[in-house]
Amino acid sequence: MLPRRRVLLAALGAGSLTAPALGQPSGRQPTVRIAFIDPLSGPAADVGRNGLRSWQFMAEHVGGRTPDGPRFLVAGFDNKASPHESVNMLKAAIDQGFRYIVQGNGSGAAAALSAAITRHNQQRPDRSVLFINYAAMDPALTAERCSFWHFRIDADTAMKMRALVGFVGTQPGLRKVYLLNQNYAHGQQFARYFREEAARQQPDIEIVGDELHPLLQDVDFHLHVRRVRESGAQALVTGNWGADMRGLVKALQDEDLRIPLLAYYPALTGTPQLLARHGDRLPVYQVAYNHSNQEGAVGELAGAFRRRYGEDLVVYAAYDGMVMLTQAMAFTGSTDPRDVAPRLSGMVFPGFNGPVQLRADDHQLQKGLYISRWQPVDRQHPRDAEGTGYTFAPVKFIPGSSLSTPVRCQMQRP
Repeated sequence: MLPRRRVLLAALGAGSLTAPALGQPSGRQPTVRIAFIDPLSGPAADVGRNGLRSWQFMAEHVGGRTPDGPRFLVAGFDNKASPHESVNMLKAAIDQGFRYIVQGNGSGAAAALSAAITRHNQQRPDRSVLFINYAAMDPALTAERCSFWHFRIDADTAMKMRALVGFVGTQPGLRKVYLLNQNYAHGQQFARYFREEAARQQPDIEIVGDELHPLLQDVDFHLHVRRVRESGAQALVTGNWGADMRGLVKALQDEDLRIPLLAYYPALTGTPQLLARHGDRLPVYQVAYNHSNQEGAVGELAGAFRRRYGEDLVVYAAYDGMVMLTQAMAFTGSTDPRDVAPRLSGMVFPGFNGPVQLRADDHQLQKGLYISRWQPVDRQHPRDAEGTGYTFAPVKFIPGSSLSTPVRCQMQRP
């Protein structure tokens, strides 16, 4: 294991911080340092780097915009998609004075971080750390494994599955569904919650296949797609992301199987360009809190993000994260997590598509979701995905009140 100082230097290098961000803040404004702990190397690095840039960009353009408020520095720490390495990076970040942690790729890593942060805060309350989870969707993280110091600003799998299954039920004649997912916590839960939600909402849906495949290991998806075809499935439903999503899309195109693909992550880096090779012949539907043509300030920021980095903004949660931190710090007059966390608990704030609330009972953000469809750009939806001329256009919005799940958290408050 590298010495702590060398670990931090490697992490900062992976984050590609700009020189001004590493410098001292101007005037008397304090700097809030945020450690972004996600994969920045290996097969998930493209997703991790996009997330890091998203948080750095929003820290610059949204966070700390008041004259006397804090400025924000976001540094990348490479956890190599490992829960164990996530905890190592957490220790390195704490040693270097970081008190805010951001992570999203992998519920296993999120669970390890949440548990380690809770233990640390019990042992060192004077150096308390706050954890913002922007994408890890295991419902347990805000239920039986909830922590006062953990705040999730994405919908969990149970909430997203309510939206997905409800949409499937509105599609005429769509009754045979095939589940194909990555064999780790998220993929397993995706399949489990689809079954449970289908039994509750749409008991006439028939699951004609349910497969798990190795995570990010160069899987030959052609074999899986052939089994999907043989099953007679009328739709393929997946929680895949990154290289596994791209591999699946390519196999569907190669095998010319054009049944609807319903997914959480078809907008992540590289997938839109792959989809565009076949136009919109493959019907793809995305379940997410955003779509390609968000309006208002965040839409303008999405355009500026692409101009700067040459890639799409997909981690819109970074906008909400910076707004909520800025407002909580302004209200409390403090950047100390011991003051900020109680303010965030139950707080209502303006998210990128309307008012949202961090539910006090479990720190799960209550936010609506969009079902959007892959299609050519048009006058109503002019912003494309990855410069392809195609976009994810919203076809349905489900308000947060319709997706809210019962509270199962027994939170221990300091």
